[in-house]
Amino acid sequence: MTAAPYRLYGASHSLYTGKVRCYLRNQGIDYVELPTWHPDFATRILPQIGRGIIPVLETPEGRVIQDSIDIIDYLEAQGVPWPVYPQSPLLHILAIIIEYYGCQAMLKHAMHYRWSYREEQEDFLRCAFTLGSGAEMAEQIMGRMSSYLPRLGVNPGSIPLIETSYRELLALLDAHFAQMPYLLGSRPSIADYGLIAPLFAHLGRDPVPLALMQQRASRVHRWVERMTAPGLDCVEYPEQAPAFLDDGELPATLEALLRHIAGEIFPELTDKLAFMDAWVSEHQPEEGSPVTARPQVRQIGLVQTQFRGADIEVGVEPYLLYLLQRATAVLHVQPADQRQALLATLEQLGLSAAVPRGRSYQVGRRNNLECWLSA
Repeated sequence: MTAAPYRLYGASHSLYTGKVRCYLRNQGIDYVELPTWHPDFATRILPQIGRGIIPVLETPEGRVIQDSIDIIDYLEAQGVPWPVYPQSPLLHILAIIIEYYGCQAMLKHAMHYRWSYREEQEDFLRCAFTLGSGAEMAEQIMGRMSSYLPRLGVNPGSIPLIETSYRELLALLDAHFAQMPYLLGSRPSIADYGLIAPLFAHLGRDPVPLALMQQRASRVHRWVERMTAPGLDCVEYPEQAPAFLDDGELPATLEALLRHIAGEIFPELTDKLAFMDAWVSEHQPEEGSPVTARPQVRQIGLVQTQFRGADIEVGVEPYLLYLLQRATAVLHVQPADQRQALLATLEQLGLSAAVPRGRSYQVGRRNNLECWLSA
């Protein structure tokens, strides 16, 4: 407990706010949540973050931190009951890849089920956006959010595949949670916080996907409840002490989930990274310069790729490298023989290309904005 609580600026229906909120609750961190229409957000917070974006955490000392990764890493450094990064290099890397899958690759699932079924969910969504942003802004924000679908790869050809993908994911997760309460054992890792982002705010609240989850995957729905509860809500697993998996053979249910993820994120991730490489080579950005000309623009272009064989066009956000290069950092600090063993395991799972390597640049964050840095 702190002398004054942290302040979380966000919204109930926000994917990334949900990720941070779950972390704060699970760790027992004292906080209050405020909406973006709170006067402090406009007068004090926006000038410090440079763009209208959530979540934002304000510390008791007045420090302002934007972005779910930066918020969680800051709190980890302060000391928490349940640190989220496993000591095992393999589990650490896999956790970051799962976080990427939830927070980036699953945006198409989350946004499709929210906006493609808008008519069936209109009252719920309008209430959520009005409560979160105020009546005057709700319609404008809803229109802008729904317009993102094409740039996420949601089109008539991909929609049936997205829905098949989601049903398969629910089945895989349901089987896994029959064995253990969290993705990497009996305590939550950054993998759980990455996956809860879409599986709570959109897929675990909006009426259409929530019904699908409840009907098809009751253990997944229970995991969503667990992740949004205070502390570790593991009453169904009394024999399991809070710990990550041993650094040995992966459980079959986890391996099946990882192979599913590998089939979902490629070739899209490969094509995005290739586009970014070409963009950096052409533009030669200065060290420390923002990744885009305007802070509110997060994409540097569009790339043609595929999702489960369907042609899609997606926006390329340098932020994805900011997320995944943390896995690269874990790999690089290992001794050479262990590094090769890790790569071999990742290759067997189809995930070695999810650890970006061999680049002369990276993406950092300065003043709450992504920027280009030398590797």
